[in-house]
Amino acid sequence: MNARLSSLAAALLLGASACATTTAAPSARAETSSAAIRAAEEVGATHSPDAALHLQLAKEEFEHARQLTNPKDRAWSERLLMRAEADAELSLALARSKSEEDAAMGAIDRVRALKSTPTP
Repeated sequence: MNARLSSLAAALLLGASACATTTAAPSARAETSSAAIRAAEEVGATHSPDAALHLQLAKEEFEHARQLTNPKDRAWSERLLMRAEADAELSLALARSKSEEDAAMGAIDRVRALKSTPTP
């Protein structure tokens, strides 16, 4: 009887550790997706239409993945989190390129203003 209890306890412990290792990957993926979304928001992705679109897609995919709690939907949730991360990174890149473009246009305007002023 004691051997049965110890083998049952070992089986439960093994099963619990297996569950813990399988849930670690999606939470890590969720963290990276969430971090990418926050980064895009901090850079100002909402100020560029293209970046805002991809940021919104990333948020929707992230929320949909969080709502999938059935273990059968684990693979689908993982793919949604990967898509959310990719869309957030694209949003971040678009936002950065827009801000760099704006800075370049400002520099061009300053150069034109300096060229148009008469020299003494």
